[in-house]
Amino acid sequence: MSADESLFRTADPAGKIIVAIDGPAGAGKSTIARHLARHFGLLNLETGAMYRAFALKALRAGLSLDERESLEGLAAETVIRLEPGKQEPGEEENRVLLDGEDVTGLIRNQTVTNAASRVSIIPAIRAWMVRLQQQVGAGGGVVMEGRDIGTVVFPQAEVKIFLDAAPEVRGIRRYDQMGPEPAQQPDEVIRDLRARDERDRNRADSPLKPAPDAILLDSTHLTLEEVVAAAEAIVAARLVRAAD
Repeated sequence: MSADESLFRTADPAGKIIVAIDGPAGAGKSTIARHLARHFGLLNLETGAMYRAFALKALRAGLSLDERESLEGLAAETVIRLEPGKQEPGEEENRVLLDGEDVTGLIRNQTVTNAASRVSIIPAIRAWMVRLQQQVGAGGGVVMEGRDIGTVVFPQAEVKIFLDAAPEVRGIRRYDQMGPEPAQQPDEVIRDLRARDERDRNRADSPLKPAPDAILLDSTHLTLEEVVAAAEAIVAARLVRAAD
């Protein structure tokens, strides 16, 4: 399958630390990763965007998301790149390029998100993505979030955070992000999250679970500011130990 050493083109950031953030859908991983990247001068690598880009290509090709051989063949002719944004509030952290096309604005809808969840359970697709993600973060100085970063992609990461929240809370938060005319009702969003949790936690390959040395950060009863502060403290403590 395609691999490209220039998958992420950027100057080396200061430091070699790898921060791995795992957790279920809707836990706020992307928000926390963006903040930590800005705060500590790291690169934010959203692995979910890579799965969404591939899912978009599969949907465009009209492939059944259950046709594993066809999807594996599609992956063999797919190049996904991430290019760093300016890492400023309100701006996309990465541009997502699918076979050279900027699809950043096309991969955030629910149809693509649901498709990404389905293709991500296919072992060969996950193995391909893991190789790409390892290339992306090999030099360190990154925050990488996903489902299996601390357990599979970078088990050697210096900081591992497992970000979680009750599905009802995650569902309401996601519903509130849908804007003034949401396509789903809150109970539908919660139901979809529960279904995705079931797929992620029970898949045969790289199931969603905390790494043995991950720090559990449950945001069920925390404000965003409190979660951000807690995550900052976790990373700062590790940097202090590294400097000693």
